Amino acid sequence: MNEIVKTETVVLSKLNYGDTSKIVSLYTKDYGKLSAIIKGGRNSKSKIGLILDVINHIQIVMYKKDTREIQIISDASLISPFSNIKEDLEKIKYAQAIIELLQKLTVEHEVNHRLFKGVTRILYLLNTSNELPIILFGRFFIFFLAELGYAIQLHKCSVCGRTNLENIELSYNLELGILCNDCKHNHLESYVISPELFNYLNCLTSNKKIELTNVAAAEKSILFMEKYLMFHIPDFKGIQSLKMMK
Repeated sequence: MNEIVKTETVVLSKLNYGDTSKIVSLYTKDYGKLSAIIKGGRNSKSKIGLILDVINHIQIVMYKKDTREIQIISDASLISPFSNIKEDLEKIKYAQAIIELLQKLTVEHEVNHRLFKGVTRILYLLNTSNELPIILFGRFFIFFLAELGYAIQLHKCSVCGRTNLENIELSYNLELGILCNDCKHNHLESYVISPELFNYLNCLTSNKKIELTNVAAAEKSILFMEKYLMFHIPDFKGIQSLKMMK
């Protein structure tokens, strides 16, 4: 039996279906990631078809049936189109990277209210904040890893337990975790963690303000988190959105 439900969603992707319809992939607040069809959505007069554009934050009404793979959208209203993002190539790049992570790495129908709130918040910040898009994306990426169950442990050496790790050369072993300058010599080094990168990652984790004059640390942090995620999820081949828009 169909159940009429209302929920917020962020649009992940869309494609034409048949002669008149569209199928969209959505990350919803109350039902997780799912696919839905907009019948007649390709018609230029279809309000719903125009509203359901990639990245948009929307409230939808749909006929939901648990045994059906593709749900049916009956109505939609726009909460935010994130217009400022769509007018800035740098912001678009990182917004697309966020969408790609959700599309590739979240599980169908798995509800995560905290993640949904984090997604909408980071898109609103990308749309309105003066903070660099690369920093905002780093904040989301480290949060996203924790929500997937792969939080990066930085507060102590994973071998000896040393906690005062500031201002020293560190390394990260992808199996063990972070290693102090004494322990790193006895274990395979997967990634060099400079004092600058360590401090930057800690600022991302604790959501502290970042005064960044050189984007090198921000770029290295994203490369490190990508490599870290690829180790834990071998099928993940990196964030293609960042590579295509260089």
